[in-house]
Amino acid sequence: MSTTSAAPPLPGAAAAPAEARRRRGPAGLLLAPSVLVLLAWMIVPLVITVWFSFQRYNLLDPSSYGFSGLDNYDFLVTDPDFWDSLINTLVLLGSVLLITVVAGTLLAVLYDQSFPGRGVARLLAIAPFFVMPTVAALVWKNLMMHPIYGVLGAVWRFFGLTPVDWFAQYPMLSVIIIVSWEWTPFALLILLTAVQSLDHEQREAARMDGAGAIAQFFFITLPHLRRAISVVVMIETIFLLTVFAEIFVTTSGGPGNATTNLAFLIYARALLQFDVGGASAGGVVAIILANIVAFFLVRSIARRLEV
Repeated sequence: MSTTSAAPPLPGAAAAPAEARRRRGPAGLLLAPSVLVLLAWMIVPLVITVWFSFQRYNLLDPSSYGFSGLDNYDFLVTDPDFWDSLINTLVLLGSVLLITVVAGTLLAVLYDQSFPGRGVARLLAIAPFFVMPTVAALVWKNLMMHPIYGVLGAVWRFFGLTPVDWFAQYPMLSVIIIVSWEWTPFALLILLTAVQSLDHEQREAARMDGAGAIAQFFFITLPHLRRAISVVVMIETIFLLTVFAEIFVTTSGGPGNATTNLAFLIYARALLQFDVGGASAGGVVAIILANIVAFFLVRSIARRLEV
């Protein structure tokens, strides 16, 4: 019966982890101030918001203050405006995601083709993403959708039709159009990058086997874009939950509560009704909902990346 002895450790192998720890030590000390500032930047506002959500604090009534328990949360969830704003938030989120993903995918496939002026066309298609939300809302409100001075009103009159007062008759649709116009270039940018990474030999082989353009899109291009679409959905969802400037500039949450989302509801509670406690409770609920959505989106994308 033969016995084998373990090979002796290489010289310096035991000292390698210690050396690595010594090297990480100074780097950790140098990074510590930045990490502390970042944590303070995130945690301090969150702690203050949570603290105010349990306080009875109204700027119009300084004599009424103190610990309120769960009264602010109870008032929030029993208020019909909260549920209307939650539904409007989901409608806006789902509609913009559908429009931007579909339009971004189709435009990405289109701009991947070779045609004269493709570089200029790509630049013009991506440009709206760099327009500030307030500016975009003002442009659409005054230059595009205004029933008297807007471009769409002029087109309606050219065909002998009555111009549409978009923000009075179709307020939510108007906001969806504006936000979709802003975020479609972002989806195009991500998806175009993914389309360009597709193996052209694979598409050429499919074409030689008799697959048409539609078949190539559904069986080759679209499966290849699955991960990129997941990334677009995750990033857009995080930002679309906090849409505010477009609503504030165009409809101010109206008519009634037709376009009031969670972000605008919190603003109205804090700066229009001066109810800091109720607004803080709404902010905490919005943070919880955003983290729940982000948690499931991140898990979904992680599973897709593992495939």
